[in-house]
Amino acid sequence: MSARTAGATHRRRPAAGRRAQVRRRRIVAVLAAAALAAFGAVLLKPLFHQAVQEIALPLRHEDIIRQQAADKGLDPALIAAVIYAESRFVDGRTSSAGAEGLMQLTPATAQYIATKSGGTQFQISDLGTPQVNIAYGAFYLRYLMARYGGNQTLALAAYNAGEGNVDRWVADARGREESLRIDAIPFGETRGYVRKVLAAEHDYRAHYRDQLGL
Repeated sequence: MSARTAGATHRRRPAAGRRAQVRRRRIVAVLAAAALAAFGAVLLKPLFHQAVQEIALPLRHEDIIRQQAADKGLDPALIAAVIYAESRFVDGRTSSAGAEGLMQLTPATAQYIATKSGGTQFQISDLGTPQVNIAYGAFYLRYLMARYGGNQTLALAAYNAGEGNVDRWVADARGREESLRIDAIPFGETRGYVRKVLAAEHDYRAHYRDQLGL
């Protein structure tokens, strides 16, 4: 081998070593990035799941819900489910029929509840207050549950369609208990409402046990 060739070979060796070193650094960087991504995914997954849950199944004012459920002898998951079906926990919502607030109470129903519960200082504007709205809504739910002998389907149907409609439905079904099932509710909107509330009650019980004190 000539001196020139030997010198060239000697010069090429450091270049090959540098290329190998660069490859090793790239591999280490890729592995580190992959490990960091995996670690980040583990940390962020619960936060992502929580964010999705709060959008799909929101919960607010759980302290008021717990307090009113205990005071009225109701399932807090049921109160939360009715709020979800009525307003999705959006404060200050008013329907085309004039129902107001989280539990969508009409002024006439609210006045009736105020009379029955001793709310002598009640004003319709108070329905915009979560504490008052949930308290009145829980009172009405308890009243309906008692009126229909603890039958939750009938109580929820009356919350949506009114007592008069449910009374007629019950009268028509007298002696035919199968006619009191959800599928037999003669109003499509009310059938959907009852199913929605019952499904939401199950979901709130499953996902918010601690928050609702279950």
